[in-house]
Amino acid sequence: MTNYAKASVHSSELREFQDDQTGAHIYQLTNDTSINHNLYFLTSSFTPDQNQLIFTSYRSGKPNFFKMEFPNGDIVQLTDADDIHGYSGVISKDGTELFYTQSDAIKAIHLDTFEERVLAEFPGGSLGECSVSADEQFIVTAMKRDDKSHITVTATDGSGGEVIYTSPDQTIIHPQFHPKHPDLIAYSGDPAPRMWTIKRDGRENRSLYQHDNNEFLVHETFLGALDELIVTHWPYALRRMSLETLQMQTIADFNAWHIASNRDGTKVLCDTVHPDIGLRLVDVETGAHAPICYPQSSSSGSQWKTSRYALAEDWAAAQQSGDREKALSWMEMKVDTVYGPQWTHPHPSFSPDETAVVYTSDMSGHSQVYVAVIPST
Repeated sequence: MTNYAKASVHSSELREFQDDQTGAHIYQLTNDTSINHNLYFLTSSFTPDQNQLIFTSYRSGKPNFFKMEFPNGDIVQLTDADDIHGYSGVISKDGTELFYTQSDAIKAIHLDTFEERVLAEFPGGSLGECSVSADEQFIVTAMKRDDKSHITVTATDGSGGEVIYTSPDQTIIHPQFHPKHPDLIAYSGDPAPRMWTIKRDGRENRSLYQHDNNEFLVHETFLGALDELIVTHWPYALRRMSLETLQMQTIADFNAWHIASNRDGTKVLCDTVHPDIGLRLVDVETGAHAPICYPQSSSSGSQWKTSRYALAEDWAAAQQSGDREKALSWMEMKVDTVYGPQWTHPHPSFSPDETAVVYTSDMSGHSQVYVAVIPST
């Protein structure tokens, strides 16, 4: 039996092949009979020097973080703990630490020494994924506690954290710092209106766009370091919004799904579903888009077959067991059939040099981590 523990070392599982339709070179980095997935699509799974890749695997029986030298190094287990949020990991800007959430705590682990730091604890809370400020002094997370949704901000030096905002009536998800402005946070609210911004100290909470649940906006994020957001108008279009004028424009009319921008805001990476037309690279100026590769993942979830938000009765029907509030709020949904297990979605993100993308696919029968080299044009 394989021994899984913190700092345990396991042989490379690398396979290489070409995408049948685009010819893109594909690295399959994991090949285990368990759930394996890249970090959340709003952050890179690569260290800044692109020498190492961090991913989540359930091979130990629970979600833990692992690292490997890309593309063919040994797989090394970073964490060995219960209640780790597998989509919460964010690599520090100098590539030395991984920030993540574990139940009600925000933690950091050194990628070489495995030394752990507890940055803040929020007793009784359930924390979501992390986003780090442009100056790397703070981490923002969403939190569910006492049947309320909150936004927390924590200092990366370990000096503590605080709740900066509590929503009276919405579930808060996916808070993220602006890539250039360290005091500006965008977050998502559910039910609609979806898109909001707030300052790091909790001031100026602002709804950006008024709409109801018949206009399904999802997966918003910043357009590079510009003062703009991009958002999917599911399943019709990829759109952009100025944070100054709040005017919305269409970039391209197609079923863009999970979206991520390059650093200068000229390209958008996305996956697609219903129909699956592959991972696409979109030119923001012209709207033209072309396939990088075809992940062939199952992309589960009944939500993606409709053009409106799932309603409360849909959620109730989907939840058969477990902690319903936690399942509604965060990405580790063991029994969800509405939004689907997240590890069945590709969730692509760029490599630091923006020549490759990392994604997840379960085409092998289990979710595995892949890297595709973007074909030259």
